[in-house]
Amino acid sequence: MKRSLTTLALLAMFSGCTPDKAEQNDGSESATATTAGEHQQTATQDQVTADKAFADLSNKMIEQLWQLYPSWAVREGYYAVADQLAIPDDQQRQRLLEFAESYQARLAEIDTQALDPGARSDLALIQNFLDKLVWEITEFKSHQWNPANYNVSHAFSLILNTDYAPLDERLRTFSKRLEKVPAYYEAAEASLDKPASPQLVLAIQQNEGAKGIFAEELEEKIAESGLAQAEKEELRQRAEAAREAIEGYITHLQTLHAELEKTQDYRDFRIGEELYEQKFAYDIQIGMTASELYQRALAEKDRLHNKMAELADELWPKYFPDQQPPEDRLEKIRAVLEELSQHHATKETFKAEVEKQIPELVAFVKDKDLLTLDESKPLVVRTTPPYMRGFSVASINAPGPYDKEANTYYNVMPIEELEDDAAESFLREYNTYMMQILNIHEAIPGHYTQLVYANQSPSLVKSILANGAMIEGWAVYTERMMLDAGYGDFSPELWMMYYKWNLRVVINTILDYEIQVKGIDEERAMDLLVRQGFQQKAEAKGKWRRATLSQVQLTSYFAGYADILALREEMKEKLGDDFNLKEFHEKFLSYGNAPVPVIRELMLAELDQQS
Repeated sequence: MKRSLTTLALLAMFSGCTPDKAEQNDGSESATATTAGEHQQTATQDQVTADKAFADLSNKMIEQLWQLYPSWAVREGYYAVADQLAIPDDQQRQRLLEFAESYQARLAEIDTQALDPGARSDLALIQNFLDKLVWEITEFKSHQWNPANYNVSHAFSLILNTDYAPLDERLRTFSKRLEKVPAYYEAAEASLDKPASPQLVLAIQQNEGAKGIFAEELEEKIAESGLAQAEKEELRQRAEAAREAIEGYITHLQTLHAELEKTQDYRDFRIGEELYEQKFAYDIQIGMTASELYQRALAEKDRLHNKMAELADELWPKYFPDQQPPEDRLEKIRAVLEELSQHHATKETFKAEVEKQIPELVAFVKDKDLLTLDESKPLVVRTTPPYMRGFSVASINAPGPYDKEANTYYNVMPIEELEDDAAESFLREYNTYMMQILNIHEAIPGHYTQLVYANQSPSLVKSILANGAMIEGWAVYTERMMLDAGYGDFSPELWMMYYKWNLRVVINTILDYEIQVKGIDEERAMDLLVRQGFQQKAEAKGKWRRATLSQVQLTSYFAGYADILALREEMKEKLGDDFNLKEFHEKFLSYGNAPVPVIRELMLAELDQQS
């Protein structure tokens, strides 16, 4: 297997970019200066030429990328290919391999040292993406065992509900795209070979949720449109064929599920150490192995337990004035957390309480001058659409760099649909204190804010080839940054819940590694999540399911957070009294969704130029 360009190799790419110092030459100072100046001018001209050649090649690659991935293109706001739908068959996978191998060869010919630091980092991101693409098709092969990969709904929903063009034009695009839905699901069925059980169940659930887009939602838009009657009928017929194709796929999966359930001959959802380390290297890009991050997380878990024990001692007399605390520190922490968790919204008011807090977060960020916020970019809090449910409690869907003005959606799980016992468990987990941290993470100044900045990055590559550790790491970093700045008036109750939340980030890494590499079962996972992580059972059950559905992604929170915090401290040390927190935040975010080590090198290179 061709290995990706690792972060360590990327750092080595930067190491040779310091210009040679001019030699002293026995009094011929002016001649030396002239020679050095001519050399610098030539080097600059060479760099401009190399940068332009690379930019032309990368732009060409991105244009071809959208032809191969039209659904991804729509998610990024590139609608020129919105009427297309790639069929996930062997021919398509072969086209992807040929695309990757062609650009791997072209990029290998580029003189890395002739590029400026920004272009070099773009090159590294592209190489990592291409290497990972080849690896996914030839080594990881999730197209064979993950039926949840196959779901047409999201791009169709964006076309239907994003006002990038007049409604009639969007419906015609929608209609043309619909033609290929039956072939899409036929190819999906043919691609599968002994799927994994959790992914099979999720695929059934989410595709069930997808059908509504091609029924009620679509019919509402057709009624609003000015399409001719013949166009409307053709659209309805194609939508009916799409619904039948989705229903056929669901039936196929249900039949497969029943057959595999009898024999328990599912593919193991655990990918094992070798594949895990490979996926970690491609996805996280932090210059350490998954095993090393796992060991770091174990140590951090102990540190957080110590912090929480100290706060439990402080809060105990306030909440339990007539009781002696338990000797077991985990029991003592849990008792305090349980007491604090009684303060929560109702299942009917949860979404409204989320919406209510957003302006408060905006006001705090502006008052403390932590970051410039662009309030013109819409943030819409909504119930998570049915086709996206079953994976996480809350999430952000942000527009891509091609359609920056479109809505960002803050998706919130429909709590009101839960049974009372399940809702109570959920609400105790996402209590009044925890909800504030959740909103910081997902909205202000977390994901929503970061993704608005990413769309302003001059590097399209850094925006679309997003690094999950940077994105999740920023959201986790902002939680701590806001509390450090005085959000919540340094309330020990809020800090106690923050540490519980931060412990969740750390345990995510431990859980993911132990499930996928060490093979722990659900009982061991519940002990880690509930007893050591103080999570409510409903939350822990959801996290177990999520950890069986994905690999590596759960490590991105801790990996990115630790790197960003370390970078901030490094910049503080280098700048001393000149360090400005707002400037650090805005400079960091200006580089798009690049890995934190890449951003670090770009920030240091800019510092060197200024000195």
